[in-house]
Amino acid sequence: MTDLRTPPVDGGDLFSERARQYALEKPLQRIHILEAGCGWGTGLNLGDRAHVVTGVDMDVPELRAYTCERTDLDSWHLGDLRTVPLPPRSYDVVHASYLLERVPHAELVLDRFVAALKPGGLLLVRIRDRDTAFGFLDRLLPRPLRPARRRRLRPGRTAPRGAHARGAAGEPGGAAHGEAGTAEPAPAPRRAAPAPHVPHVPPGSPPPAVYERVASWQGVRWYCTMRGLVVAEEYTSRTSLDGLGAGTGPADLLCRLVSLCTRGRLTAAHSDVTLVIRKPENRFARVI
Repeated sequence: MTDLRTPPVDGGDLFSERARQYALEKPLQRIHILEAGCGWGTGLNLGDRAHVVTGVDMDVPELRAYTCERTDLDSWHLGDLRTVPLPPRSYDVVHASYLLERVPHAELVLDRFVAALKPGGLLLVRIRDRDTAFGFLDRLLPRPLRPARRRRLRPGRTAPRGAHARGAAGEPGGAAHGEAGTAEPAPAPRRAAPAPHVPHVPPGSPPPAVYERVASWQGVRWYCTMRGLVVAEEYTSRTSLDGLGAGTGPADLLCRLVSLCTRGRLTAAHSDVTLVIRKPENRFARVI
């Protein structure tokens, strides 16, 4: 079992550093990245390395609006993550930051991400751990009582683009909601009611969490063991707790109280878990 400690990367951009290291191992290869959860948060920074980024997320109005603003995506797909187009063994890196805890059928969705990953590729996962005092309170408290979290915008973000995608046909995920490279306006969204399991996202608030069992440190480790994946690195942090701003102090006290009442079963030491997972290259390994 690896040590849980502070990631050894200045600025905390561990995932971008690991993606760049992976790219150095493939000097003649364009790196294909699947940005899983493109409607919230920020992407990876590969510097000057040639790469193609495809985004996927649930089709919720605010997630769609944020995705349209992103200039780092070559193409994107929004919809049911159990059915969105994901070509098998097409991506070098799957970046899933704060996604697993907020999607239903999380294990099936994770299976699809792993299937889309090339042998030897990286699965970069960051979650709010459901098996912590913070995760317990985030599940228990009514949404209006939860402290608001601010979205971390990508530096230098520009105004929304007219086209949804820039990807070229033939690249993984090259087809998006609109014809890539054309000036045609995107088709109007369908007015059909969303599926019952897709939650409404109020403007200015983060996507609500579902917290299925795989959305925990132990849950992800169990998943990796069952699928034959290798957990190369894992770290804990208080990112979500510290991101509450003025509410961090009261929330920390409440988390400590929950931990005390549960005799440490729900820890107050961390709120988030970061894992760097590798898919083995051995074709006989037990991997999807």
